[in-house]
Amino acid sequence: MIDTVRVALGARSYDILVGDGILGACGPRIAAITGDRAPVIVTDDTVAGLHLETLRQALAGAGSDAGEPIILPAGEKTKDFAHLERLMDAILARRIERSAVLVALGGGVIGDITGFAAAIALRGIDFIQVPTTLLSQVDSSVGGKTGINTGHGKNLVGAFHQPRLVIADTATLDTLPRREVLAGYAEVVKYGLIRLPEFFAWLEENGDRVVAGDSAARRHAVTVSCRAKADIVGADERESGERALLNLGHTFGHALEAATGFGARLLHGEGVAIGMVLAFDLSVRLGLCPPEDAARARRHLASVGLPVTPAQVPGVDWDVDELIGHMAKDKKVKDGRITFILARGIGQAFTRRDVPADAVRALLEEAVRR
Repeated sequence: MIDTVRVALGARSYDILVGDGILGACGPRIAAITGDRAPVIVTDDTVAGLHLETLRQALAGAGSDAGEPIILPAGEKTKDFAHLERLMDAILARRIERSAVLVALGGGVIGDITGFAAAIALRGIDFIQVPTTLLSQVDSSVGGKTGINTGHGKNLVGAFHQPRLVIADTATLDTLPRREVLAGYAEVVKYGLIRLPEFFAWLEENGDRVVAGDSAARRHAVTVSCRAKADIVGADERESGERALLNLGHTFGHALEAATGFGARLLHGEGVAIGMVLAFDLSVRLGLCPPEDAARARRHLASVGLPVTPAQVPGVDWDVDELIGHMAKDKKVKDGRITFILARGIGQAFTRRDVPADAVRALLEEAVRR
């Protein structure tokens, strides 16, 4: 069974296909886009050993020659200028034309750097997302945000470049370590906290099934999450308004990631989980959100095993001034003011730019100790 979610962007509209075990049958859908051109597959050295052959066989079955894939190192540190240059050299060495199509097979790192390469190669070529992590299936593969990290912060260099197709095979999630699944699950919870209180309630009842690998629960969670993001992206593609809500927890989370060096000590989804709790706690501190709603968000994230406070990250001596400095570099800063995504309750997120600096500092000073 395949669920199809449409991202409605006029002439640049595309489908998200969600299903269990669909990677091996995706050849015709990819071939419909690539035609007689051999797609250029970009993946990492972990995913290549797990899913590359399935994709290549699917393409061969549709009469498409995948050619030699480009394989990058796995991990967040691949999202930098050095690896972007390496990727661009490998792509251009194939003497591509503007009709070329890249296929990003992997998690958010591969999807982001491949999408950015597609945006700048020959001033823009097509690409297809084949996300293999929960986080990339419900978030980074959808919506056209591409980019890399720099020493100044996360995703500060990039472009909006929509894919032609997204293929989310939930069976690929079975190969993930539990920690990676949990990191992706934080982004699933985000949609409930932003605007879908009924979905959050469903997650409270079924979140353990999603994390544990129940195929029906996973497909439902991914489909609902993709539909929620597609609706927001369709209304606000370039984040001039409503799309900013998708950054719930990210202003705090990106600062935490930057302070830990974007490494394995704190995964992106773990930073988002902590950041969402901080956003709700800040909302309570400002008198905007009922304390019981903040407690409910914290309780659910903790119940599945996600960290909910910076103090839970091992081996880090947090510097509040450093965290605030990273937040000041956030992409959403406008006129020198940090844009915060706050909440009036579960499913009632909103943006605010006039948050008192002393309230943020007091919150962080308390959070890094508990």
